[in-house]
Amino acid sequence: MQPVINMITLGVKDLAVATEFYQHGLGFPKVAIDSDGVSFFELAGAWLSLFPWEELAKDAQVSADGQGFRGMALAQTVPSEAKVDAVLAQAVKAGGKLIKPGQKVFWGGYSGYFADPDGHLWEIAYNPFMQIGPQEE
Repeated sequence: MQPVINMITLGVKDLAVATEFYQHGLGFPKVAIDSDGVSFFELAGAWLSLFPWEELAKDAQVSADGQGFRGMALAQTVPSEAKVDAVLAQAVKAGGKLIKPGQKVFWGGYSGYFADPDGHLWEIAYNPFMQIGPQEE
């Protein structure tokens, strides 16, 4: 198998709320596809899809009661500490929950976390040692 991620699907409790958060709150570009029950956003090198929580669990044939820490976080690197703080503030303004404010971290960078309306963790990080993925414009 080739090590590629080209689609990330998040289970969401309220598709309209989650779509609003990502599209208008965070400014993710929504893909214009005529599809009821799912929203797609084009990212740099991949797509993010939002799918109803219960339906995603049903499709994967797993229990839909996933509560608390899920053992994973999505992450975005940004070009500065100030940008970390700005993205965290944008997420909170859009309806996300600040989990950990931007701060110096043990590995020498600067990062913070927010949770989207469904509790999915996002780390926003400045890494002065390397650029990961496409460069932010």
